[in-house]
Amino acid sequence: MKKPSLAKGTRDFLPLQVNRRKYIFQTIESVFKNYAYQALETPAMENLSTLTGKYGDEGDKLLFKILNSGEFLKEAPEELIKDKNGTKLIPFIAEKGLRYDLTVPFARVVAMNQNSIHFPFKRYQIQPVWRADRPQRGRYREFYQCDADVVGSSSLMYEAELIQIYDQVFTTLKIPVVIVFNHRKILEGVAKEAGCADQFMNMTLELDKLDKIGTEEVKKNLIQLGIAEDKAEWILKITASENLEDFNFNELAVQGKNELQKIAAFNSNYQYHQVIKFSASLARGLSYYTGCIFEVLPTSIKMGSLGGGGRYDNLTEVFGLSGVSGVGISFGADRIYDVLEEQNLFPTEITQAVRALFISLDEQCLQKAFELAGTIRKSGIAVEVYPESAKIKKQFSHAEKLAVPFAIILGEEEINSQTALVKNQSNGEQERVAFDSLAKYIS
Repeated sequence: MKKPSLAKGTRDFLPLQVNRRKYIFQTIESVFKNYAYQALETPAMENLSTLTGKYGDEGDKLLFKILNSGEFLKEAPEELIKDKNGTKLIPFIAEKGLRYDLTVPFARVVAMNQNSIHFPFKRYQIQPVWRADRPQRGRYREFYQCDADVVGSSSLMYEAELIQIYDQVFTTLKIPVVIVFNHRKILEGVAKEAGCADQFMNMTLELDKLDKIGTEEVKKNLIQLGIAEDKAEWILKITASENLEDFNFNELAVQGKNELQKIAAFNSNYQYHQVIKFSASLARGLSYYTGCIFEVLPTSIKMGSLGGGGRYDNLTEVFGLSGVSGVGISFGADRIYDVLEEQNLFPTEITQAVRALFISLDEQCLQKAFELAGTIRKSGIAVEVYPESAKIKKQFSHAEKLAVPFAIILGEEEINSQTALVKNQSNGEQERVAFDSLAKYIS
């Protein structure tokens, strides 16, 4: 029999991991709700026509396609099958794909439900997404995103609001980060000034690689795009600037600079707990961004971005709804999990979801333990009963594996006195507690 295995880039989550992930989701969700964002869910699969062309050529390559049901090859031209050309075969054998992110499906929902949505519409969404990427540390093929978006308003107040959300979530999680921001019009201005406006998207994709391959390699790649060497050097020099006042060289750059200053003005009296930083090299390669863009990087550990987002003015237009501006951010929950785990930042109480384990010395005590557990559970306290009157050492071993704070021991003496012997598992101290006081004691 073949040994079972997981699909590459996916993971199982055991109870402790699930509890920790829920802690992350609940922390993020509570901040979303505090800013009046409303919950939304969309299907795991979308029509490929919905997904393709929204993420750039690189993103399209990472879409998981779903084969049509039944004899999926029957509509495919024979010559394409013989040529083994997978790219050209896709339209004939796959009509659907797994969602790549939550933003494009959200834009589809808005376009399809525009008459029943009140604008500006603020939504949050916490669901898994799939990308056919090469699995590595901090990068998975199936992972959760936690998004917050606003559509139906071009107000820069929402950019300021989303920065606050990032600041508050990572402060609550106790993860020190730097919230990096830029503006796509600044990058468009750079491309225009360098005489390579026609290579704008390729230029941003190369700038996105700066942290991975370094300045010299990016410079070589820019030159290979047909950009003159002196212009490539200027692009790298100007985008290394962290001073907004350096971006007065053309109308596009000035427009981007002015919008960033307006966003900063909204937050002028907000007390930041995290580092906020302007970086002209931040590109966010996704093709749908049109305005301010964000990225969140941890400062205490080497890891990719923990979140990102930005303004997209034209995304719903491809679904037939024009004139609707949007802006949103996303949290990478799986990377956040990895940071919290490696830095030992998860709260202790997450490992103690079960407050106590009943240990019974005989069958009569087991029946009483079951009864008492039911009473305690009515108070909203999670307790467990060892299912048999086994050797006490075996039962205590189970209590340790569950990481319960208390072991509640029932024997003949306890039944007769209507008291339980409660052992504090952290310090070994034992105390007799009346049956009707157990819930209060262990809570």
